[in-house]
Amino acid sequence: QAQFVESGGGLVQPGGSLKLACEASGFTFSWYGSGWYRQAPGKERELVARIMSNGGNIKYADSVKDRFTISRDNAKNTVYLQMNSLKPDDTAVYYCNAIYADATPRFSSWGQGTQVTVSS
Repeated sequence: QAQFVESGGGLVQPGGSLKLACEASGFTFSWYGSGWYRQAPGKERELVARIMSNGGNIKYADSVKDRFTISRDNAKNTVYLQMNSLKPDDTAVYYCNAIYADATPRFSSWGQGTQVTVSS
């Protein structure tokens, strides 16, 4: 059974930075790409960044481009999201999942997520 444990969230002022981590287990991590998603109150979950299994073909949502950086360590079954120049609109619960080549989530089970709050 696939499991995801997200960490690294918190309260940060606008313009600040956070680095999220997501440790995966229960499946062969290196077989799949990884995606970071977020869900703000009253909104649907959206994909903000994705990275393929070999670390290539990285793509970002327009809203986070040039501010967020996704990376992964297959030896640690972990995907990261470095978030810089944070804005109040980045406030959300952040989740990760394995993804197929077309960026659709591989697993229906999600972790608890990690809360990111950007506020002064």
